[in-house]
Amino acid sequence: MKAVGIILAGGNSEMRLGDLTAFRAAAAMPVGGSYRAIDFPLTSMTASGIGKIAVITQYNSRSLHDHLVSSKWWDLGRKKGGLFVFSPYTSMDNSSWFRGTADSIYQNLTFLQRSNEPYVVIASGDSVYKMNFKKVIEYHVAKGADLTIVYKNIENEDLSKYGVMQMDEDKRVIDFEEKPLEPVGHSVSLGTYVIGREMLIDLLETIIAEGRYDFVRDIVIRLRKKLKIYGYEFDGYWRSAGASISEYYRTNMDFLDKDVRDLFTKQEPYIDTKPKDEPPAKYNMNADVEDSLIGSGTIVNGRVEHSVLFRRTFIGDRAAIKNSILMEGCYIGNDCVVENAILDKNVVVTEGKSVIGLADTPLVVKKNDVI
Repeated sequence: MKAVGIILAGGNSEMRLGDLTAFRAAAAMPVGGSYRAIDFPLTSMTASGIGKIAVITQYNSRSLHDHLVSSKWWDLGRKKGGLFVFSPYTSMDNSSWFRGTADSIYQNLTFLQRSNEPYVVIASGDSVYKMNFKKVIEYHVAKGADLTIVYKNIENEDLSKYGVMQMDEDKRVIDFEEKPLEPVGHSVSLGTYVIGREMLIDLLETIIAEGRYDFVRDIVIRLRKKLKIYGYEFDGYWRSAGASISEYYRTNMDFLDKDVRDLFTKQEPYIDTKPKDEPPAKYNMNADVEDSLIGSGTIVNGRVEHSVLFRRTFIGDRAAIKNSILMEGCYIGNDCVVENAILDKNVVVTEGKSVIGLADTPLVVKKNDVI
């Protein structure tokens, strides 16, 4: 079954990720030492045979546009299909930013109208997973669904930042609560949907005319009893890198788990990303590295333990890095201590300084800061 893909990557995440999204979209957040969050839904779509994908951006999109400058890294540079990146624009008919997720698709409705594929796969741009969308589409067709929502059963976690679904025995959605204070059940929507292309066009034209702009609130929740909405259970690895600072931290730390790391790097389809041409990491005489990911171009002179270091970081003599994430270009001077922290791009910690957060609340140092 042929489908086009839409990746929603335009949301304002500053309330959830604070300084980490002051200069970038959540979909552009660095993950796992060498990826961006958007690489995961992009790769899942292309590996599922979806060759025409629209990425809809809005807030702080420069970094994301830079990452997506060439479609060839995801095998989308072709005559038919391809990668389309849409941002808000001014025209005679429209001069507003996207007013919600539904409106962001509606303002780019020509993408759907000029497509011929019968189905649309809609996904969030800030989630880390690997999914076979062919199986979701087949399930959608077998159920005769109007809309299929991919969900995962999550227990022992705070579900108030997610959409929580209730279903009957046939997996038909009977209720849906967005960010409930007291969630009923553990079936969490992953923000991934399958819907017929023509039906999506009709629904968008109807709700926008009524002044409604949100996909979840104005289609899923409002029309849940009118439409045949079914849930598709996903039982693989999934995390939302854009849900909160702690969730972003946990997502990166998960890559220190060999099973998680192998899922994305040693089991096909491998996650594709924009490559960076850097020399390999260099470990000097006194380097001591344990249970860590070290990015290309990094130079290590001190100790690094249970941490994720992105490309071109520098660790000085007798410096100690533990339980931390260091993004591209960070410089850690001699005799420094960095523990339970997230250092954004190009942070400099001068000689002898310490940056220490709490075990359950990592300390965030914003981009280009000097300590």
